[in-house]
Amino acid sequence: MSTALITPATERIVPGAERKLSNRVSLGQTLANTRTMAYRGLVKIRRTPEQLIDVTVQPIIFTLMFAYIFGGAIAGDVQSYLPALIPGILVQTVVTTSVVTGTQLREDMDKGVFDRFRSLPIARIAPLSGALLADTLRYTIATTLTFAMGWIMGYHPAGGLGAVVLAGLLVIACSWAISWIFAFFGVIARTASSVQGISMLVLFPLTFLSNAYVPVDSLPGPLAWFASINPISHLVTAVRDLANDGTIGGDLWMSLVGAVVIVAVFAPLTVRAYMRKA
Repeated sequence: MSTALITPATERIVPGAERKLSNRVSLGQTLANTRTMAYRGLVKIRRTPEQLIDVTVQPIIFTLMFAYIFGGAIAGDVQSYLPALIPGILVQTVVTTSVVTGTQLREDMDKGVFDRFRSLPIARIAPLSGALLADTLRYTIATTLTFAMGWIMGYHPAGGLGAVVLAGLLVIACSWAISWIFAFFGVIARTASSVQGISMLVLFPLTFLSNAYVPVDSLPGPLAWFASINPISHLVTAVRDLANDGTIGGDLWMSLVGAVVIVAVFAPLTVRAYMRKA
């Protein structure tokens, strides 16, 4: 004697012709997918903590090295140099850290991970925005260690704790925006090493030909002109104004506007390139 399995009407399979399909997702679903992908990135960091070496060791080494090498020559002594150095080190370290976003993205694409994401019913931008959101943890660690190292060496920001926190958030937000540029490089490049090479070729002139370590007026004419219009210089000045004086100037708004423009331009370009190559 056999029995037939009868599927209840409430559980029946809906024919394809009756389904309401859409190739778009809502903003709420996009944000939820982004949070899920960001959690994936945090799990990766937890399982491979050596990924944090650059944001834990680099701020300490750079602060000590630049303070004791250039402090006496530029400001007369280390203590006088710290108010100018720490914001410069902070911006240079966190912005440089954003390169890792592109290299890790390229490695994941080479492994086929993003091909699987592309087949899922999730927002197209979620695998990218989630990875970039998870990297804000790296920026936060680098920011905290840079200010902590400066405090140990005798740097006590006159702007107060609130201004220091705001300065850190500004750097993290701008670095997250810049990471979209390197994410674009990660999508279009062929290898992770080429992403790192291209990124450093862009970052080194921007970070070192700025006011991060030396006053702009001490540079030769052409270099001084470039440093004065360098967006990194504006970000460093905004951080100095906040941390040292507790003031909000035009450089802060220029940095925020620049960050918005970068995201508006490179986020669509990165998603389009990702969908084309994935």
